[in-house]
Amino acid sequence: MATRRTVLKLGAAAAALAVAYPVGSHLAWSAKSFEAPEGVIPAPASSPGGPVWRNWSGLQSAMPQQIASPASEDELAALIRNTHGSVRPVGAGHSFTALAPTDGVMIDIGRLSGLASHDSQARTVTMGAGTRLEQASRLLDEVGLALPNLPDIAVQTLAGSFATATHGTGRDLPALHEAVLGFRLVTPQGAILDVTADSHPDLFAAGKVSLGALGVITRYTLRVTDAFALRRRVWVDRVENLLDQAETLSREHRNFEFYCLPHTGFAAAIAHDLFDGEPEGRAPSEDEDSLASLRQLRDMFGWSPRLRRWIAGTQIRPGMMEDYTDKSWRLLSTSRVTKFNETEYHLPHENGLAAVREVLAILERHKDAFFPMEVRFVRGDDAWLSPFKSASDISIAVHAANTEDYRYLLSEIGPVFRRYGGRPHWGKLHDMNGGELSALYPRLGDFNALRRELDPEGKFLNPHLATLFGEEADV
Repeated sequence: MATRRTVLKLGAAAAALAVAYPVGSHLAWSAKSFEAPEGVIPAPASSPGGPVWRNWSGLQSAMPQQIASPASEDELAALIRNTHGSVRPVGAGHSFTALAPTDGVMIDIGRLSGLASHDSQARTVTMGAGTRLEQASRLLDEVGLALPNLPDIAVQTLAGSFATATHGTGRDLPALHEAVLGFRLVTPQGAILDVTADSHPDLFAAGKVSLGALGVITRYTLRVTDAFALRRRVWVDRVENLLDQAETLSREHRNFEFYCLPHTGFAAAIAHDLFDGEPEGRAPSEDEDSLASLRQLRDMFGWSPRLRRWIAGTQIRPGMMEDYTDKSWRLLSTSRVTKFNETEYHLPHENGLAAVREVLAILERHKDAFFPMEVRFVRGDDAWLSPFKSASDISIAVHAANTEDYRYLLSEIGPVFRRYGGRPHWGKLHDMNGGELSALYPRLGDFNALRRELDPEGKFLNPHLATLFGEEADV
């Protein structure tokens, strides 16, 4: 079985060829050629006497009056009830948009975590909303249960994942929030509500994807499955071959996604299918090493896209790179160490692959691009602010290193997604406002009316949410 070391050879080949190409005018070409202009990456925040918060990529920051970590639901309710300024819940900080920042009180519900109860026969569980996805997966595995699907990374909290419509991949699998059967909500007035589709139908439909705008959710009741194992296969092919086969592959596999590798002519495919035997376990991931090699190739030969592609063609060979079996949660998510900023849109299935081709062409006009473009498949649902509305949507994510200029993700790639009918991921970079979003979300007005009813003073608004809802920005 081949391994990802076929991709790792890119770095070695680039280093060897750098010696063979001592081209004078290109010697200044290096990683520094791609550093973001001043002002694109915010200067480090400083606060002489108060806390400083930054998101994972470093793009978003805040200097709130307080970052509170309540130990109980009653403590949380009292905190919200007695706070007269702005309040924002914060999860793991993996959103790239400015959903969390506030100069008031940020609420971290990480202490409200863990498995409260489970019913193996009914396949339902109740968990603290501050539980991280990986922690939830481990706890469920201990009682023979599992989440039906997981996203690419699993460090997010349940609350943050559901609130932003975080998803995995699988043509017949919905986003994570579709597992929600009920939740406990602390309202902006400090009241505590138990919400289900029967007890509060509108609030339930709105609260499954809430953007943290309706209050703070403290626990969820979820529909889960019996624990299961998967077989994971990863292979490389010419990008055009995978684009031609993607529709069929998405139907053939439980979970299917692929990554286009800019300036190489190749793409990597990942498929997961149910496995009934005793899983053997997965070898350590080489994703970070592969990404480092793609970056090294860019840094050394980004000045010549043709040479860069030629080097890739001499080192990458189509074929199987991984074939492992393991528990589902160990395969569906992985670790992401290299930091980046990201935009992601969800498009009607019939438009998705055309958009992939167009976006890839834009990426390859940018000599700095090296991050793989991720393409996934997601089933639609009926949550009011769910971006997944089709029987099957195609989700496309594009990244830039967190120290490099990301603005073209908004100015060049965002318009392509919108032209194809895309809805932005709530936690990924976009520049859409309330007017544009209202045309895409028929229930956005209903959501905002319910939000105003729960929060007439706008306690849970911040400037970013005000833009999304078309509200006054003086919050």
